Amino acid sequence: MASDRDTLPTTFKPSNYNLSLYSVNFSPNWDYQGTVTISGAVTQSSKEIVLNTHQLKIHEAELRTESGKTEGSIKTTNVKYEEARQRATMVFEQEFPATESAELVVKFQGTMNNSMAGFYRSRYTPKVDPLPTVAKDKEHHYMFSTQFESCDARRAFPCFDEPNLKASFELSMEIPEDQTALSNMPEKETTQSTRSDYGHKWKVITFEKSPIMSTYLYAWAFGDFEYVEAHTERKYNGKTLPVRVYTTRGLKEQGQFALENAWKIIDLFSEKFRIDFPLPKSDLLAVHEFLTSASQSHGAMENWGLVTYRTTAVLFDEKSSDQRYKTRVAYVVAHELAHQWFGNLVTMDWWNELWLNEGFATWVGWYAIDTLYPEWKVWGQFVSESLQTAFSLDSIRNSHPIEVPVRDALEVDQIFDAISYLKGCAVIRMLSSHLGVEDFLLGVSNYLKKHAYGNAKTNDLWSALSDVSDQDVNGMMDPWIRKIGFPVVTVAEEPGQISVEQRRFLLTGDVKSEEDETTWWIPLGLDTKSPASKSAALTTKTETIREVDESFYKINKDQTGFYRTNYPPARLTKLGAARSQLSIEDKVGLISDAAALANSGDGTTAGFLALIEGFADEDNYLVWQGMMAALGHIRSVFADDEVISKGLRKFTLILTTPAVDRLGWDFPPNEDLLTGQLRALVLSSAGVTGHQDVIKKGKALFDAYIGGDKSAIHPSLRGPVFRIAIKEGGKDAYDAVKKEFLTTTTIDGAEIALSSMGRVQSQDLATDLLNFAFTEKVKVQDRHTPAVALAANSKVRDAVWEFTKNNWDMVYKELSGNMVVLERFLRVGLNKFASREKMEDIKNFYADKDCKGFDRGLAVILDTISGAAGYRERDAAVLKEWLEVNGYTT
Repeated sequence: MASDRDTLPTTFKPSNYNLSLYSVNFSPNWDYQGTVTISGAVTQSSKEIVLNTHQLKIHEAELRTESGKTEGSIKTTNVKYEEARQRATMVFEQEFPATESAELVVKFQGTMNNSMAGFYRSRYTPKVDPLPTVAKDKEHHYMFSTQFESCDARRAFPCFDEPNLKASFELSMEIPEDQTALSNMPEKETTQSTRSDYGHKWKVITFEKSPIMSTYLYAWAFGDFEYVEAHTERKYNGKTLPVRVYTTRGLKEQGQFALENAWKIIDLFSEKFRIDFPLPKSDLLAVHEFLTSASQSHGAMENWGLVTYRTTAVLFDEKSSDQRYKTRVAYVVAHELAHQWFGNLVTMDWWNELWLNEGFATWVGWYAIDTLYPEWKVWGQFVSESLQTAFSLDSIRNSHPIEVPVRDALEVDQIFDAISYLKGCAVIRMLSSHLGVEDFLLGVSNYLKKHAYGNAKTNDLWSALSDVSDQDVNGMMDPWIRKIGFPVVTVAEEPGQISVEQRRFLLTGDVKSEEDETTWWIPLGLDTKSPASKSAALTTKTETIREVDESFYKINKDQTGFYRTNYPPARLTKLGAARSQLSIEDKVGLISDAAALANSGDGTTAGFLALIEGFADEDNYLVWQGMMAALGHIRSVFADDEVISKGLRKFTLILTTPAVDRLGWDFPPNEDLLTGQLRALVLSSAGVTGHQDVIKKGKALFDAYIGGDKSAIHPSLRGPVFRIAIKEGGKDAYDAVKKEFLTTTTIDGAEIALSSMGRVQSQDLATDLLNFAFTEKVKVQDRHTPAVALAANSKVRDAVWEFTKNNWDMVYKELSGNMVVLERFLRVGLNKFASREKMEDIKNFYADKDCKGFDRGLAVILDTISGAAGYRERDAAVLKEWLEVNGYTT
């Protein structure tokens, strides 16, 4: 046992699980019986075997040690549960010997819970007349699926629930005859069950044996399913591979877009990884209730051969869906399919190297979508969204290294954050750009082949990449992986040359010497007209680069490096004026760096606003997205100063009006995806900041829509129009959108309506929304959505904290069934304050509370508020003066 890990005793090493699930009961008990036979080796004589269980009841267990003969079995005399560690110790009648061949047979009882973890149930309202079923109550029907990452296989069956204890899996399930069952592998056979209760006949479905894999990748599901199917173009073992998207009845056609991407991506990855897709089929399943982690909105789980998805991450309707979900569906499909090789075929050795799975899958997911849809400019989207999210979390003191020690696997859920996924992706993108994408993918292929069906460590990947590139990849990457934070590169100019200096970047701008001891390998990516080396890297704290053309140069071309760049003010102005020479990624990076440097005090908010004033004629959505995100943060920080707030509203209106006039409200046929998204963005921004023509038009469209003309609003403008209507129309509009949430039949409609309701302008309506969020009408998976929207609404954001504080016992009870849900709700609902008083209030409230499971998130919240408060205190006077001098406050 590694001394830095709290792992199971090694008395028993599993090699195969044969699991049988039966006696399933529906409402109100939702329980089931199971028998699992775990084949493996007894490594040492003992009277005890310890494995993982959580919320299971073990009825009996026996250990068979003589080639599986019953007469050689030893039965348990006692089962001791350690609930805090989620373990059960089975004590046997007598000591058993070490042996290479043993079977541990455990009979148990579990619950199909409603916590979106383990083996759980999802409620939904059928879109068409469903098949008769017993899995329903007065209002809803139910489907059933699993979610085992990271440590929830133990909620479904007793197991050795650690990633490096790989085994093969067999499964049989007893379900109602008219239901469909799925698992990692294809169905092997179906037999008639003798059971006939609930007024139904039952059947037993048995699945083929899987390859060896980690317990968190095991999966099954059953329900009233139907599917759409396609096949790959490539042949695998002499035939094309079947690919299916499964949904509950009535939704399958909305899986066509995901299906079209899935088979292409499987072929692409098989080619690029130089390893054929490892399983005989690939299924994608839309799940009606699905947990999304606090820091990322992927909404899917990469179970080998049976990927499960939140409905809005896999279903898309060309006629009724908001266009912004299209890129999401394509990307999430690619991300999860990348895991079928990287994570499933080769798995991290332990949870501290989780980033290796997620960072790589994030990068290669974007790579696949860029290959399939180059017109979407997805690397610009990555820089605008994902990169900035990673920067934001990694620029506070309570960040953590990409590879963080994990002693107890139960800690790992709080590490599934923007550092693991997005910073991990960013440094892989930086490395792949430096090595060259094809060489990088060749190294990945060699890594996958060497460690197939096994576990690997970070250094195993670096070794494979070093062999291909003949470079010291470990030396370059080690500080990025094992050290906290990231650098800002400050540029100083002299005639014909520049000097560059690296130091750690913090949003608070107060880095201490002991916090700035890391020297990163920084690829400078110098873009210049001069012959200066574009591949130069900064490997010391300071360096001088000569022969730089003063007419134009830019550091970090295409923003492939994970660092901020701080230019002299005059150079920033020149780069803004030279926008035509910059890529989309460079424009977004320039804007985002300037905003972050204003926050830290390395720059000024006035300098940032002066920069983006010149971007009013910009026609790219991703650049606008970067501008609006940065401007939104500034407006949030200074919201309590009425003069500044008024000035920023006017600034936003003047900035967005030319784009509003140019784009209008109509979506021409065959218009590109990014232009449509830009229209929605600028109309929303202009409308909520007071553009009277936009408000008038939005209210008219809303009235027509609510009056029954559902074609009045383009699907991609529902969000902007709903937000405008609620902000201007008060309770009547709020109630109308609430009704839309309750009655919509579109896949994304409920999500859009619930988010839009956060634009209310009164504390009473904000509190009503939060109360509504904790009723049965809102699924647990969606309860964070109002918190996000209200936190972003400075008029009422206090309501989230007051509600949480005044109803803490209820909030904790409702959300702590899965601590990821609670941690996410707090992170997104409390991270927009810029008040030290609020920070102290939150800190004091939780001082005597048990914060296990959300302590890391709470530390991030407090650090973020502190940074915003310091920014407001430092920059308010200068910002107010600039707005007044430039006529924005009149």
